[in-house]
Amino acid sequence: MEQDKSEDKISKQLTRIRSFVLRAGRITAGQQRAMDELGPQFLVPYQQSKVDLSALFEGSRKPKILEIGFGMGESTAKIAALRPEDDFLAIEVHLPGVGALLKLIGEQQLTNLRLIRHDAVEVLETMIAPDSLDGIHIYFADPWHKTRHHKRRLIQAEFVRLLVSRLKTGAYLHLATDWHNYAEQMLLVLNAEPALINTSTEQVEIATFNEKDISEASELTNEFQPTLAQLNVTHLGYVDRPAYRPITKFENRGLKLGHGVWDLVYKKR
Repeated sequence: MEQDKSEDKISKQLTRIRSFVLRAGRITAGQQRAMDELGPQFLVPYQQSKVDLSALFEGSRKPKILEIGFGMGESTAKIAALRPEDDFLAIEVHLPGVGALLKLIGEQQLTNLRLIRHDAVEVLETMIAPDSLDGIHIYFADPWHKTRHHKRRLIQAEFVRLLVSRLKTGAYLHLATDWHNYAEQMLLVLNAEPALINTSTEQVEIATFNEKDISEASELTNEFQPTLAQLNVTHLGYVDRPAYRPITKFENRGLKLGHGVWDLVYKKR
């Protein structure tokens, strides 16, 4: 009963997060063909009840990894191919991306991928049971660069609590971003979550926030705000890119230009 009340509270607070904007992207003929031919097998309809993760993968008992926001699906397909010992449930709202990943599934004959086209927050709230996931991937989520849009960033304290509630004990959470300020927000939010352990061994200082960013947290918003104490100490930081996360073409171009990429990996206590 207490867990139900806690989840209701989290749900009400998370309704304020809208971390994406639906774009009217054009779907290609190949993507549409993949939707028509492979959608019935690999595309999971959204439902307002908990889903049996094993049943989605024809009774497979392999570890279940959730990916939030897979874009056009290139990295997701590579990870699924590299890790056949795991099953991946991937969420994306944009239709061309769903079609593109379905096309890759067909071309590479992948069997350990299932897709959901829906808002990730609602999927986590209604479809994913507590303590059911072995890992979660969130790569290059929209950083919402402008300060007035930071409230739309996905990684906020309440959403992290929801993520943690769906992980098994010992399961992992892996995030990556190429925007330093968002990396530091992720770091501070995740380090402050008592149910998570940062697997990094390095200590870092906060560089992109300053005293102007500090204000009293409001109960009416889920927006992240650093504290003076956080700005004045070092923190457990980032990890080297795990071998299973491929470098995307976009990421590789940025690295050649000297841009940074930050990976964060946590485990549930």
